[in-house]
Amino acid sequence: MHIALHQVSKTFVERRASLAALSPLTLEIPSGSFVALIGPSGCGKSTLLRLIADQLRPTSGAVQLDGAPPAQARRSKAIGWMAQSPALLPWATVLDNVRLPRHLNPAQQRPAPTPEALLEMMELSAFAGAYPHTLSGGMQQRVALARTLAIGAPLWLMDEPFAALDELTRETLTEELLTLWTHFGPTVLWVTHNIPEAARLADRVIVFTARPGRISAIVEVPLPHPRDATAPEVVAVIRELRQHLRA
Repeated sequence: MHIALHQVSKTFVERRASLAALSPLTLEIPSGSFVALIGPSGCGKSTLLRLIADQLRPTSGAVQLDGAPPAQARRSKAIGWMAQSPALLPWATVLDNVRLPRHLNPAQQRPAPTPEALLEMMELSAFAGAYPHTLSGGMQQRVALARTLAIGAPLWLMDEPFAALDELTRETLTEELLTLWTHFGPTVLWVTHNIPEAARLADRVIVFTARPGRISAIVEVPLPHPRDATAPEVVAVIRELRQHLRA
């Protein structure tokens, strides 16, 4: 899915107070890209994802997904969303949690793997009948990722989905995510505060300033996957990103 933003801004107004979250920004993200968004806390990264997902309306400007307003993509279930909390239904089994998107959208005809196939991809088949509270944090996020893929959405919006996990689990899941991205070919927007993670995952990193957020740099990362965070080429990207953030 191709993303185009033209002079998009967002200001929150409550009573007589206003808070400018995003300065007007113009940006195009080609279909099939993996783009990371980095910047200080509160700079508008999550707000931008919510504007693209049609959860918020821009104060000015226009967002287009494949040439249409985000509401059209939302209605057609073309947007997958994943955040820090897996938000699994505690009373439903792992398999039923992954089945949920198809259950809620029975008319959805977009090709997608079956819930059983998704659990196999996530190495969770043995836990299909388990309940979320019996799983580790990493396993819960695997279930949430499988659920995100269940309707075959061509756009994945991911707001620090692995931030709360330990480093080893996080690295394992990001490697699995890259494999899935290569397999399914969606457009991915990935919000993170982890600079090495952005350098390892993305083919483009967008750096935001402090609030009100504006784009201070766009760093292309034309390196093949998988990437070793200690490789000189990746270290050079990490150094460049840190320089932009400090500036």
